[in-house]
Amino acid sequence: MSGSEPLKRRFAAFAAALALAGSQAAQAQTDPDNPTCPRTPNVSNFREMRFTVQQRPGQSPVLLAEGMIDDHMIPRLQAALARFQGDEIWLRSPGGNAQIGNQAGRLIRSNNMTTRIPAGWACFSACNFMFMGGGVRYVDQGGLFIVHMFTHTGNREVIRQEVARGEDNTVGLIGEIEQQSALLASEDNDFLIRMGISRRLLTDIMYRQSAVADGQNRSTRRCLTQAEVNRYFVATVPWTGAATPAPTRR
Repeated sequence: MSGSEPLKRRFAAFAAALALAGSQAAQAQTDPDNPTCPRTPNVSNFREMRFTVQQRPGQSPVLLAEGMIDDHMIPRLQAALARFQGDEIWLRSPGGNAQIGNQAGRLIRSNNMTTRIPAGWACFSACNFMFMGGGVRYVDQGGLFIVHMFTHTGNREVIRQEVARGEDNTVGLIGEIEQQSALLASEDNDFLIRMGISRRLLTDIMYRQSAVADGQNRSTRRCLTQAEVNRYFVATVPWTGAATPAPTRR
């Protein structure tokens, strides 16, 4: 081995450490409305989820899944998985269609994929279910798994209109919300059991948050700590420090 090899390895390790520190610093600005999360989690601003292959010299490629979980995402995910020559998918997303996220999680599981939230990236809302489809799951230090209480009351204009029509309409709307919310809770519970997640994630964390009224209400988000990620089996492999920072593009 040449004398330059140890120096090269030290330089590579130093560069990786700097990249990781930079991604963590970008997230370090705590949100004053929500101390559990940074002000601007890196969830991507793509309006539809994109799937691209990231080549890694000397390692297997990874599939990058970035952006909103839109209504028409599943065929693109199926095509991406059919072409992909690796077994690991990295996620960053602000969420989107919860039903599609659930379907995507099941598709990822049927393809025996590993899922990861790398340092500097965040996975929120419907993205949670897509991530939980991984048979093996990693949340690197500096990666964010962000939850909220799933709800059917997000359309406040519909609620106002029904209230304005009188008591009978309001009672009917409340009954419908109660029924749909109970069904959603049952589906959530079933999905978590199938994916090997502790049901306590729902009872201890998710259902203790305020219902999300709109995407701008940051106080309803809850960023899990690394200890919680491990406690509720969100990650199947506890983080050991061997994190690879994700691409930094927006």
